[in-house]
Amino acid sequence: MAGNADWVNKDYYAVLGVAKDADQAAIKKAYRKLARENHPDGNPGDKAAEDRFKAVAEAYDVVGDATKRQEYDELRSVAASGGFPGGFPGGFGGGGGGFPGSGGPGGFDIGDLFGDLFNRGGGTTRTRTSRPQRGADVETESTIGFTDAVDGTTLRLKLSSDAPCPTCSGTGGKPGTRPHVCGTCEGAGFVAGRAGGGFSLNETCPECHGRQLVYDESCPTCHGSGRGVSSRTVSARIPAGVKDGQRIRLKGKGAAGGQGGQAGDLLVTVRVRPHPLFARSGDNLTLDLPVAFDEAVLGAEVKVPTLGGAPVTVKVPPGTQNGRKLRVRGRGVTKRDGSQGDLLVTVVVDVPTAPSERVREAVAAYREARGADDPRAELFRGGA
Repeated sequence: MAGNADWVNKDYYAVLGVAKDADQAAIKKAYRKLARENHPDGNPGDKAAEDRFKAVAEAYDVVGDATKRQEYDELRSVAASGGFPGGFPGGFGGGGGGFPGSGGPGGFDIGDLFGDLFNRGGGTTRTRTSRPQRGADVETESTIGFTDAVDGTTLRLKLSSDAPCPTCSGTGGKPGTRPHVCGTCEGAGFVAGRAGGGFSLNETCPECHGRQLVYDESCPTCHGSGRGVSSRTVSARIPAGVKDGQRIRLKGKGAAGGQGGQAGDLLVTVRVRPHPLFARSGDNLTLDLPVAFDEAVLGAEVKVPTLGGAPVTVKVPPGTQNGRKLRVRGRGVTKRDGSQGDLLVTVVVDVPTAPSERVREAVAAYREARGADDPRAELFRGGA
């Protein structure tokens, strides 16, 4: 349903430059001339021309239709007379008995007051004008190394996405040919379609594809569609600490918008290759540290590698059990606040699989020294 306040406050005849009593042929001729002069395809980057084109299309959508024009004229006449047949006091935007949204008090909805003018025949028509359209989001996937995921990196991604045809710049016409107003939609960019329930929903014109103009000869590259495929390379900054499977959104790096609309976003799903030594637990790195039997029993100071840095020395306390975790602070993953996680070192007591004779003798001596001490005694005490 058209905006009631717009119909009252806008002089569509003045927009088209015709008299109020002009016939439909004169109105159509004026519209075609103004649409051709101000169409965005002929005035790339000219915001003022684009605004004039939209205003002209809006005006023609109303007064270019005989039924809507009659309703528009009736509404403007009632507003100009200061009331309605039967005596509503006051007028639009004035004192005494005005309407909400028009400057006066009262509890009426202007849409309800004029409902009979806009719903004759029991139906409602929804219209639209050509407007900028946001470009589509583009999704891709990239695999990076474990160290790059921890430290962050910049990727160079080669993408293919929908874009205006490079030959015709999205017009759909053969370069060098002149456009004319589409005869199917008469330059509106859409045609009426029935949606059921008394509603009429406009659909994109199948002839001009919503561009409002057509060419006698179609573009040989896109065959009139105005669309093509764009191959481009973009830089994508992957932040430090990204996780495997995480999706990064890069604003404005997606497909180009239509009618001057903003570009869509680029969504990058990151896959992280495993590291031969390190793994990850949240913002901490993990590492298995082999420790000899005597080091676990007697204690030791051992060197531990770090990711991308110099080794550090950790102290293995005497009597350290297999599986014990030692913490190296600040050698983990960079957090969002800039601080670092930790490196968690898990002790793995190394048991020789093929001990030498000297080792066997030493272990036998240890067994003898251990005597009757049974490490499994607790398993048989206080049984159920």
